Amino acid sequence: MNETYISYFPILMQVLFAAGFVAFTIAVSHYIGPKRSSKNKDANFECGIPQHGNARIPFSVKYFLVAILFVLFDVEVIFMYPWAVNFRSMGMEGLLKMMLFMGLLLIGFYYIIKKGALEWE
Repeated sequence: MNETYISYFPILMQVLFAAGFVAFTIAVSHYIGPKRSSKNKDANFECGIPQHGNARIPFSVKYFLVAILFVLFDVEVIFMYPWAVNFRSMGMEGLLKMMLFMGLLLIGFYYIIKKGALEWE
């Protein structure tokens, strides 16, 4: 049982080294870095456009819905890459599984279109 813990020692050392390096770097930058503060330096900066108004303006739910749908379908497309790389070795079974996957993806896309999730007003 003692040999089991010894086999994890390199991992523990790597975690401790990484955490120590991060702590050391943050501490050194805090003590060595400049500490000048001004109104202009402390102001928020957004793409070179001066800020105006309140930052808590509500966004449309449609914006977030389209963003989430983009991430969802983008991640599903990532699953097609390993299939394409191993297409020949997977044979007909792999093709049928990918057709099922794409069919479910298209059903979900059709559902989204029917619900009007992609329509902007």
